[in-house]
Amino acid sequence: MNPIDKLETFDNKYPSRDYTVTIVNPEFTSVCPKTGLPDFGTITINYIPGKKCVELKSLKYYFLEYRSMGIFYETVVNKILDDLAAKLRPQWIEVIGSFSARGGITTTVKSVQREQGARKNK
Repeated sequence: MNPIDKLETFDNKYPSRDYTVTIVNPEFTSVCPKTGLPDFGTITINYIPGKKCVELKSLKYYFLEYRSMGIFYETVVNKILDDLAAKLRPQWIEVIGSFSARGGITTTVKSVQREQGARKNK
């Protein structure tokens, strides 16, 4: 199953108001595509909703789809951003992946997208 199929939304009751939603998953896991070893990290999502918001239980199940997926950090952060942007069509969205040390090196990947025509308050 494609992870995006797990995502559900609900109507934003305040679509004309600019407010930021922050979601933090400190237990994100995936697999290194080179070694097959587990990767651990924190995924932080910040977004200004448009007409839809993400339903959190579905987001938890969405994240679980990555547990056994071989995927690079840069790819996973951009895929999460692409999937959420496609489902939510937010005014603005940012996904940050802060990954645990492997071989003494930590990695943080940040990806941002703004909907065309969205108010520029971020």
